[in-house]
Amino acid sequence: MRLRRPTDFLILEALQAHGRNVATNLADHTGKSRKNINSRLPVLADYGLVDKIGPATRSGLYELTKKGKVALMYQDKYDEVEDFGELVEGPHAADGPSAADAGAGAEAAMVRGENEDELDDDE
Repeated sequence: MRLRRPTDFLILEALQAHGRNVATNLADHTGKSRKNINSRLPVLADYGLVDKIGPATRSGLYELTKKGKVALMYQDKYDEVEDFGELVEGPHAADGPSAADAGAGAEAAMVRGENEDELDDDE
């Protein structure tokens, strides 16, 4: 997962702060051009960080996903980890969080909808 900083995180933050939105509003909230926002939203959707939602098939309405919320929680680690996608996916995609990340990892698991009991059963 290769994100463009700061634009992609600004988009995710705007969706978190303002809810479902379209590129025009996201451009206003982020200070980035509408063209830039329109080029990044499909990439973020491919990564599963945002969802393009209706009501019309061609609607440009996007919302933040659970995975997008986790990415925001870990954004300060983006430059520190080899594979940010594995970090966002959680302990099942990597070896699991370090002791230093345990608090954030538990919160991220909650955001992903994981239950601690379910995590123990899978190990």
